[in-house]
Amino acid sequence: MITAPPEPRLRPGPATPRRARGRSRQNLAGYVFLSPWLLGLMLITAVPMLLSLYLSFTDYDVLSPLSEVEWVGWDNYRRMFTDDPSYWHAVSVTVTFALVAVPLKLLAALGVALLLNRAFRAVGLFRGLFYLPSLLGGSVALAIVWVSMFNRDGAFNSLLGFFGVEGQPWVSDPRYALETLMLLAIWQFGAPMVIFLAGLKQVPAELYEAASVDGAGPARQFWHITVPMLSPVIFFNLVLETINGFQGFTAAFVLSNGEGGPVDSTLMYTLNLYINGFVKLDMGYASAMAWVFLIAIGLITAVLFRTGRFWVHYNDEGNG
Repeated sequence: MITAPPEPRLRPGPATPRRARGRSRQNLAGYVFLSPWLLGLMLITAVPMLLSLYLSFTDYDVLSPLSEVEWVGWDNYRRMFTDDPSYWHAVSVTVTFALVAVPLKLLAALGVALLLNRAFRAVGLFRGLFYLPSLLGGSVALAIVWVSMFNRDGAFNSLLGFFGVEGQPWVSDPRYALETLMLLAIWQFGAPMVIFLAGLKQVPAELYEAASVDGAGPARQFWHITVPMLSPVIFFNLVLETINGFQGFTAAFVLSNGEGGPVDSTLMYTLNLYINGFVKLDMGYASAMAWVFLIAIGLITAVLFRTGRFWVHYNDEGNG
């Protein structure tokens, strides 16, 4: 059987000068619209980061001109890891804060999201009220109100006294000061709660109906349907809240008046960085701390992504 030869492919001809000018105008328009973001990236992010990397190898006191910077090489990093006990204490406080506050915050957010994922009267009002603390974020005003609530004469001790329980100096006692900050972080669970709600809306109701027919109770449905289907959302919230947990600063600064007290119990990493850079005016050492912190957060995030593939399940997995 004789077949017809394949038709030759038509190759586009060379671009005409008019077409080339049109593409150039389009590219120019794109760069014009991107220019504010590019300028912000360069002037606010890239240049300061490169400058801080340079300063991390120097002895710089902020008040002196950059022309008088003294190059010290790796001395700042060597001092950080071997000669500064407050550095490792700040690391310990920050890790403790993140390991406790982040899981409890996610559990609170998921629990409230499960409760608010039902149809009942004024459900929108309750969702808004639970989300409201997250709108305030890490504001100084919120931290001041929180500290006043947990003072010796604050509202929390007054509530305990109503039930006959003796109050404690929560914010001025090193045994409880960090726990007070953890409670504030956990209370602001509104943002992950909204994300969990969005994820719960995507779980097909047919799965729960089929499980009920098979005799699965609420607990089995939660572990075998809700958690696997919600695992991408859990992973997303875990990554964001872990990064936020390590970056805690405002509440610790307000509670301790910028000193990390009482007895360095709230000396978070970022607060210790601020003290070295802007109180002790040792900006070279503070820059080295900042770069170690950046690398550490990057490694933690990489570990989360690396381990996430073992427990995060996506709906389109296995579909060709």
